[in-house]
Amino acid sequence: MPIREESPWATLWTFPAILLASMLIAWAAESAQFFVAQGLALAILAWLQTLPEFAVEAVIAWRQQIHLMLANLTGALRLLVGLGWPLIYFTAAGFHRYKTGRPLRRITLAKEHAVEVMGLAPPLAYFVWIWWKASIDLIDAGVLIGLYIAYLLALRRIPPQEQERVEEMEAVPRFIMTRPPRRRSVLIIGLFLAGGILIYYSAEPFLGSLLAVSSALGISSFVFVQWVAPFVSEFPEKVSAFYWARTVDKAPMALMNMVSSNINQWTLLAAMLPVVYSLSRGAVSVIPLDAQQELEVLMTIAQSLIGIAFLMNMEIAWWEAGSLFGLWAVQFVLSPIPPGPGALGWLAGRIHHAVTWVYLGWSAVEFLRLLAGKRKVAAVTSFVELWRQHKPKKVEV
Repeated sequence: MPIREESPWATLWTFPAILLASMLIAWAAESAQFFVAQGLALAILAWLQTLPEFAVEAVIAWRQQIHLMLANLTGALRLLVGLGWPLIYFTAAGFHRYKTGRPLRRITLAKEHAVEVMGLAPPLAYFVWIWWKASIDLIDAGVLIGLYIAYLLALRRIPPQEQERVEEMEAVPRFIMTRPPRRRSVLIIGLFLAGGILIYYSAEPFLGSLLAVSSALGISSFVFVQWVAPFVSEFPEKVSAFYWARTVDKAPMALMNMVSSNINQWTLLAAMLPVVYSLSRGAVSVIPLDAQQELEVLMTIAQSLIGIAFLMNMEIAWWEAGSLFGLWAVQFVLSPIPPGPGALGWLAGRIHHAVTWVYLGWSAVEFLRLLAGKRKVAAVTSFVELWRQHKPKKVEV
């Protein structure tokens, strides 16, 4: 079942529609976080903010476009780590220098943030198995959902994390939260409904217009869906995170919001693929990975692996943020160029393999440094301390 064909000109309304839907849901999600137990606020906020990404991926899976399923998933994950994490640091560093005249060498995480850092490791480890067998099925979906549930349960066991204050919110959520309770609830529900309706009617035309534009430009549909779709659907999430980062002291919360998004995409978003694909086919089905998808998955795993290694000491330094951005940027710029003759064609045909090996090699070095005691394992020790000291807390709604 191919995705319905659209004219390239359809982007003039599908792009704004998806962007508006994302903004509406992001505003509603940011307001709704105050009605959720603080320990779960960042995780649930991150999930709600990525609903447009889930909708786009669901359309791809329902239409059985196997070659595009992993494109959107890997593109979204690499965009978060390679662009999202560094830009949070650069935003905080820029405002810190503006306010104090001094450079910001690193963003230091709170002890309670260890659960997000450690929560990224289990789904990443399981995805190594998915990459190794070159397929994803309903059993994998069950395991990934289980890992996400375990992550939420772990969040309940730690002390409440700092939550954004009403006066620090963006203009629209701040307006909503200053309304009377009944009107506030109506506005939040109305934004969710409006965003959901927009996504329902525009998700497939959005993908169809992307494919039309990629064809008109002579760019691989895999590459175009991999980068443009998640950039549009995740844009409001990044705006919210950067809004927090500009206050500098909220930069750790902004970074953990991104990490939470990584976790729910490695788990829930990936798990949704075989479920929707099987429903579409009317039978239990396995999604096979071809050679290109295997490489994309391995590169994405390797990128997140070095990201975990950087955060293991509960901070991200300026050179770590710069390295993540530089490695992401070089393969992003060269991705649209088809392999072929000439220097650029030769480089484009090898850049993904090269960057993947850099990620893997660097990760190996960093983890060896951890084992040798040359690098702190503060995330592990903090997580263990939190787990031992605090019992699960009841969620109060």
